Amino acid sequence: MAKYAQGNRSLAISDRSGQAFPYQEMVTEWNGSFVHISEYEEKHPQIRRKRVTADAIALQKVRSQKFQQPQTVASNDNTLADSGGTVVGVANLTLPGDFAFETFDTEVTSNGITTSLQTMQPRDPSLQNRRREASTLLGNVTVSIS
Repeated sequence: MAKYAQGNRSLAISDRSGQAFPYQEMVTEWNGSFVHISEYEEKHPQIRRKRVTADAIALQKVRSQKFQQPQTVASNDNTLADSGGTVVGVANLTLPGDFAFETFDTEVTSNGITTSLQTMQPRDPSLQNRRREASTLLGNVTVSIS
């Protein structure tokens, strides 16, 4: 049968640094490394496994479901808002002035099927682009080709 050292002069090799330390001052880390107490590092909290709990089934504050009929929100808009019980705000995004869009109806026929498409385009796209351009002068540049 094997006999283990028990004296104060017994040494152990650290797995982290490879140095010899007194055997009685050695500890085992969470990952199985046998290290000296001066080299010991605790397990990081993010490595710990989270406690798994079951999903909650019951609701704490229940309300009966309200059914709401579709209704027009804006007087000049024909958009209907229906959320099945929750009030939904609908914004009318038509902008005033030259930024307004035109709606074009187009019919496309493919494989004997006619589809009606609607597209929105600015009334004057080049005017809109000119208003968005920024003309700046930062400095002078001299180019010489020799």
